[in-house]
Amino acid sequence: MIDDPMDRIAAALERMSPAPLAAPDFDAATAFVWHTNPDRLGAVHKVAKVDLHLLVGVDRSRETLLANTRQFAAGLPANNALLWGARGMGKSSLVKAIHADVQSQHEGLRLIELQREDLPSVGRLLNLLRGDAHRFVLFCDDLSFGHDDSHYKSLKAVLDGSIEGRPDNVVLYATSNRRHLMPRDMIENERGSAINPSEAVEEKVSLSDRFGLWLGFHPCDQAQYLSMIRGYCDAHGVEIADETLTADAIEWQATRGSRSGRVAWQYFVDLAGRKGVQI
Repeated sequence: MIDDPMDRIAAALERMSPAPLAAPDFDAATAFVWHTNPDRLGAVHKVAKVDLHLLVGVDRSRETLLANTRQFAAGLPANNALLWGARGMGKSSLVKAIHADVQSQHEGLRLIELQREDLPSVGRLLNLLRGDAHRFVLFCDDLSFGHDDSHYKSLKAVLDGSIEGRPDNVVLYATSNRRHLMPRDMIENERGSAINPSEAVEEKVSLSDRFGLWLGFHPCDQAQYLSMIRGYCDAHGVEIADETLTADAIEWQATRGSRSGRVAWQYFVDLAGRKGVQI
């Protein structure tokens, strides 16, 4: 029996506090998703991805990120990477495809998806990964910040901004439609209304500067759009004449009002369904 009030309080607090999170079996899968409340890493046994060679029109970004990932997987220095630009042009697909390609040669490479809203917990995740024998690519998709959003401060723990720094076995790949991770009109508004315009957005803009690699993705032209679809057809055994494919794909694009890798894939899914082909 505990008689001292302070001892009783300490015992109660110990019962209320969660037990330290045990590291999962990182050999159970090659990819994981970080969850909070409670903290845990969920194994992903089948990653939704396309083969690396099917990504068309992103050659320079592909080769740069592939080389960086191979360096990292081999235990060599590597940069955090920001993939920014046009919607639907394969930014997240490239990260997943490169992980799968490199992991086939470096079995210790793991992909961990981190949601933007869970950024405040990234310190706890890094503590879990720090010192592990595996190599981890943290993947944050569709990263951006609004006017009153303070989540970006948590991200600095991954981008060499804390006293501990980024663990040697962790690198961050993020995708965004915005090069500076915040809307241009917000940048201009804050600069125009601030007493010191140069400092008004420096903290948020400097976050993108902490990524060693900036890889830009731009809208595809019609030839690239059609080449993407033809590549999907050849890879999955969907037979269709070039003339028919061109006419149908252009009509599909017109109904969507845009042309991108995502639109190309959506057309191919519809085509495969009509042809009775599983993908």
